[in-house]
Amino acid sequence: MSQDPYELLGVKRDATQKDIQSAFRKLAKKLHPDLNPGDKKAEAQFKEISTAYEILSDEEKRGRFDRGEIDITGAERAQRNYYRDYASKSGPGDPYHNSAGFADFGDADDIFANFFSRRTGGGQARSRGRDSHFSMEVGFLDAVNGTRTEIKLPEGLALDVQIPPGTRDGQTLRLRGKGEPGFGGGPAGDALIDIRVRPHRFFTRDGDDIRLELPISLGEAVLGGKVRVPTPSGPVNLTLPPHSNTGKVLRLKGKGVAKRGGEHGDVYISLKIVLPDAPDERLKSFIEEWATANPYDPRKNMEA
Repeated sequence: MSQDPYELLGVKRDATQKDIQSAFRKLAKKLHPDLNPGDKKAEAQFKEISTAYEILSDEEKRGRFDRGEIDITGAERAQRNYYRDYASKSGPGDPYHNSAGFADFGDADDIFANFFSRRTGGGQARSRGRDSHFSMEVGFLDAVNGTRTEIKLPEGLALDVQIPPGTRDGQTLRLRGKGEPGFGGGPAGDALIDIRVRPHRFFTRDGDDIRLELPISLGEAVLGGKVRVPTPSGPVNLTLPPHSNTGKVLRLKGKGVAKRGGEHGDVYISLKIVLPDAPDERLKSFIEEWATANPYDPRKNMEA
């Protein structure tokens, strides 16, 4: 495994957090174990990029790695003292001097004592656990309205997930402390869940608004009246104005996607006149008579 997280994610050292997140998502979509069942190589690579992302996605950890304070796993690096720091010193007080004359090696007993103290009892370095990465597909209405569901983990356990109202396709949810356990009593990592929202058969999302095409009868278009309209929170009655053409857009305020602060987007309804499935002779006779008496050209403004 490469010890350079920048190299593992294929980004430059001055990459922005957005660049890092984009690079990780691209690789994760390619290497995720769910998409490569049984592929040990892909699984190993996914773990490597997850480790790299764990370091670079955290500004504090990234800074510490860049300064050489921690390695790619987040473990503390031993402090380095170089010969040149003490080049001007000599005699008994010189850290590189000892009675045996091995001036460049210092007190080996102290070095090894410090080294092993990090791996025993009270001197063990504490390290945060790695984040766990998952992907989840949710229904359109569950994403808009919010829901509670579960992710089944490989070891047979279940992870309870709260999908907040207004969740977007491609959004990543973070569950604090639900990742891998920490090292040496350190805190657990987080669970990061990439959300994929399934399309709806007649709703489409436009930011915090919802759009749909509503079929209406010829009689409703001409005469107007009350019509039943579906919304993500349930059906409502809408007053259809008389003489409503196909393409006319009506708005239901506050019936769209939940926003921060408790407000909601709107629902925009595009009307579409739909004739009866079966031909109607009376309707045909009436239209023939009416069209003769009331000729008009709805395409007059489309001439080149």
